[in-house]
Amino acid sequence: MATSSVTRTAPDVADSFYASVPVFDDFDKVADPALYKPLPAGWRVGNADVVSSTRAKADGRGKAVNIAGAAVIAAVTNALMGEEIPYVFGGDGASFAVPPGLAAKASEALAAVALWSTQDLELPMRVGMASIEAIREAGLEVCVARYAASPHVRYAMFAGGGIRWAERQIKLGQFPIPLAPEGARPDLTGLSCSWEQVPSALGVILTLMVTPERSFDDPRFIALVARLNALLADRRQTRCPLPEGGPPLRWPPSGLALLAIVRRRPGEWAWLRKARLAAETLFAATLFWTGMKLGGFEPERYRREMVANADFRGYDDGLRMTIDCTVAQSERIEALLRQARDEGTARYGLHREEAALMTCIAPLPSHSDHVHFIDGAAGGYTLAAMQLKAGG
Repeated sequence: MATSSVTRTAPDVADSFYASVPVFDDFDKVADPALYKPLPAGWRVGNADVVSSTRAKADGRGKAVNIAGAAVIAAVTNALMGEEIPYVFGGDGASFAVPPGLAAKASEALAAVALWSTQDLELPMRVGMASIEAIREAGLEVCVARYAASPHVRYAMFAGGGIRWAERQIKLGQFPIPLAPEGARPDLTGLSCSWEQVPSALGVILTLMVTPERSFDDPRFIALVARLNALLADRRQTRCPLPEGGPPLRWPPSGLALLAIVRRRPGEWAWLRKARLAAETLFAATLFWTGMKLGGFEPERYRREMVANADFRGYDDGLRMTIDCTVAQSERIEALLRQARDEGTARYGLHREEAALMTCIAPLPSHSDHVHFIDGAAGGYTLAAMQLKAGG
């Protein structure tokens, strides 16, 4: 995302670490240990997840769960005034890392977004933050790489086992951050959910998670990722779930009620908020339907960038992705992963469904650094993670 300065009373030399991490643009290299750098001393790893997200998705609230997960990233990055930090979207939550000088602001944002998710979305959220020292005492590491999905967007990749360990510990009640005081609200500027589900064009939306049985630098696991990426290289059978022109857009959007929760203004009457958002979304939809330019906003360019910037694959202590593929290709992928599990190389979880879902953060739509998180529309990462934990 775009970066800006944050006012500090004293410079923190650790804050420049992430900017120093080399950027790579070939996803085939994602498992190369040489691309990853360990976090400096004093850094904190934050995590948030929706409690009982499996049940919420089973109840048809997948869009709300994804909004809650993306809200964590929006709240933290907005609180840090756009300072570039490593983060990863997990479907029903998110993880990130911050230097010591930004930890307090990030913690406040986590507490506020947890209160908002619990009260406004009626999705209880658990949040916490662990130190890199605690992670290393457990014998694990947090290493970071930067992947350029497009010329405009870089996504963080995490390796070393520390992110998943921190997530598990926080779920067990360790390193907790209490909810913010009543009345506190996160800054969710840019968070959006106006686009519709994307049906599979090739046969099936496949969400998968693959983690090493040993360590991320295990040559067998690196070879497995290479074989998997080779399968994914055939665009006739596997691709990003977003079509060239982006997801379907209709008015009123099916996510209008959720958008009203995101954009709620203190003291604003509910009917006035709905009327305001109905007018705003109709105006935006008209721009996209007609292709009309407005100031620095160009709908056709935005659609192209949306696809290029999509976060549909990544690495956070293991490979994760949501892809559109043929049924035959999904079976080949599962066969490869099953063999790797049987050989003791990796564990995996996957979930098949009919459509994908996109959740966006676009503070300034006229800029090109808008980000778009892709997940399965009904189960996605949540159900893939369940299978992974069950010993997939």
